[in-house]
Amino acid sequence: MTQQATEAVKKQPRHQRKVGVVVSNKMNKTIVVAVESLKKHRIYKRTYKQTKRFYAHDEENTCQIGDLVRIEETRPLSKLKRWRLVEIMKRGSGVVPVNELLAGVDPDLASEATDESEEAADESEEA
Repeated sequence: MTQQATEAVKKQPRHQRKVGVVVSNKMNKTIVVAVESLKKHRIYKRTYKQTKRFYAHDEENTCQIGDLVRIEETRPLSKLKRWRLVEIMKRGSGVVPVNELLAGVDPDLASEATDESEEAADESEEA
């Protein structure tokens, strides 16, 4: 190999990095990050979205739900955690609207869930 080729290999990052949105921060020093990617079906050649959830280590518990973050692959930290928080790229509001959460769910199930939540809200207002 030439010197330029070896330098190019050395400059590549050693660990994978991904960008995603924090969907849960209920665990101590752990966040759940949803990463969306576009895949192409191998038979039908149709492009579709795939969302994967990664457990990542957040040492200072600084992330909120809705934050846009960059995570990096690391050694196994627990049974599920193989990623660590590198940076918070954009702060979220801390609250994710129900409509966004139900966007990927079957429309029939989503309408039932919103109807039930509206009924529960009406009952709590009356009490």
